[in-house]
Amino acid sequence: MDTVIVQLPGPGPDPAPGLLRMGPGEAAVFGRGEPGRPVAIPLPDQGVSRRAGEVVAAEDYWRLSNFSTTATYVVENLEGAGEHIKVAPGRLGAPVPFELSRVLLPALGEPAAFKVFAPQHAYLDGHPGGAEGERTVSPFALDPTAKYFLVLLALCEPRLRSPSTAAVPGVTEVLARLRVLPSCRGLTRSAVNYHIDYLVGTKLRLRDPYEEGAAGGKREELVGLALRFDLVREEHLALLPPRRPVARP
Repeated sequence: MDTVIVQLPGPGPDPAPGLLRMGPGEAAVFGRGEPGRPVAIPLPDQGVSRRAGEVVAAEDYWRLSNFSTTATYVVENLEGAGEHIKVAPGRLGAPVPFELSRVLLPALGEPAAFKVFAPQHAYLDGHPGGAEGERTVSPFALDPTAKYFLVLLALCEPRLRSPSTAAVPGVTEVLARLRVLPSCRGLTRSAVNYHIDYLVGTKLRLRDPYEEGAAGGKREELVGLALRFDLVREEHLALLPPRRPVARP
């Protein structure tokens, strides 16, 4: 089972980024690479070491090793408000607890960067303890404190409040609903679409036929699956800002 996904840096902003999927114990070196010896995560900037470091997947998180003797690397929490950790030169196996991360390395131009997702974060399901053997892994490990969960909740809100409601909110409506929250004031349309794609491709792993339909079909599939398995429930609505009363003539 894939526990860590690395979004490989692409040649430009337009091409879809490649994904490197890793299971527990698998490792991937990042850096410029050497002649005849490419690395799994290429960072071509001349200011980056040929073998700058390594990502190692664990059970539901990952570790970062810094092979540089001079440069400090920074791992940002993409769900936090400036939250980050620093990995000092020569540090090996630093555990990274974030679910959505961006690794930043000093470079000659803009900082070299790549993203790492750990979508299989484990949460308590039922009572602690119990039978021995392998632990049960939740098929849908969602973090209610994450922005992607708020996006999913905003998409599901109309049908949570009124099951007969047919329309699923569009991206603009989701954006307007969430921007009132202090944690979402910097949210953009592209960020909402990013979270929707993350839910579709990584967290809930939706498949066809939504890919052949309009963008609304993707949101419909998300809402249908989330409500079918109670991934979002009425008590979660308290995470959203109060709805404004409808003005009456």
